[in-house]
Amino acid sequence: MAANNRRMSGKKGAQVGSGGQRRRGLEGKGPTPPAEMRKGHKKNRVANSKAKQAVRRPVARGRGGKGTSEMVVGRNPVVEALREGVPAVTLYVQQFIDNDERVREALQLVADRGGVHLMEAPRPELDRMTNGLNHQGLVLQVPPYEYAHPEDLANAAYDDGEDPLIVALDGVTDPRNLGAAVRSVSAFGGHGVLVPERRAAGMTAGAWKSSAGTAARTPVARCTNLTRALEAYKKQGIAIVGLAADGEHEIGDLEALGGPVVIVVGSEGKGLSRLVGETCDYRVRIPMPGGAESLNAGVAAGIVLYEAARRRA
Repeated sequence: MAANNRRMSGKKGAQVGSGGQRRRGLEGKGPTPPAEMRKGHKKNRVANSKAKQAVRRPVARGRGGKGTSEMVVGRNPVVEALREGVPAVTLYVQQFIDNDERVREALQLVADRGGVHLMEAPRPELDRMTNGLNHQGLVLQVPPYEYAHPEDLANAAYDDGEDPLIVALDGVTDPRNLGAAVRSVSAFGGHGVLVPERRAAGMTAGAWKSSAGTAARTPVARCTNLTRALEAYKKQGIAIVGLAADGEHEIGDLEALGGPVVIVVGSEGKGLSRLVGETCDYRVRIPMPGGAESLNAGVAAGIVLYEAARRRA
């Protein structure tokens, strides 16, 4: 009876047959997550509210306009975007997510970068944000890109005492080609890239990745009408050079590439549109002895930019 009394008493101590629960309890559960990710914490509630407002907030318009907020979805795409330095506002992490290497790397990259909100969200909320895409528990919100105005590209060159060297893309819809063009402009000392507002690639996360980080220092301008923007450049004395397979000049023979110039590159399939082609002062071709019918916009822009940079050296 005394033994039973001891078992029923409120005294603390190890229970008979605990099965090692006390030992496992002492092992710990890893580092404490940041306050923003601890459910019920005040900072978690504040982060949730701010993130929802950022997603639903209407996009402001600037001189060159802004793009739209974009979501990078999935573990591999999110990690790759963070590795490449794609701008980010918020990293959403699903509650109770399986913590694999990609999740840990994404969290570490955000922590190292700083300035990116970290928010934990239930799966239904992530499903709603991504319209049911397979997000795998990771969603990265990319802020709207702030486009320059077409005038800004030429003015930046004049401010530096240089002749403008600009690439305009006509009907190029692949963001990777836009990113490659930005990278080539940066490599050969150009002053920016011009794209139309409609039926054209914009500065998405894919374009940022293809630019290999050069989009951070090479402006992209956007215009409502490419033909009118090119005509405005012509009035400033800037030559408009369009790339065409049946162009009257070869790039190696065109002296205009050594002065103020806008190089216009069309889509790989259709080339320059009719009105844009008629606006060009010169139409040049890239000799291709290998017999290829065309080059993608990023490669073609790089070749002509090299020739322009060589003449300016």
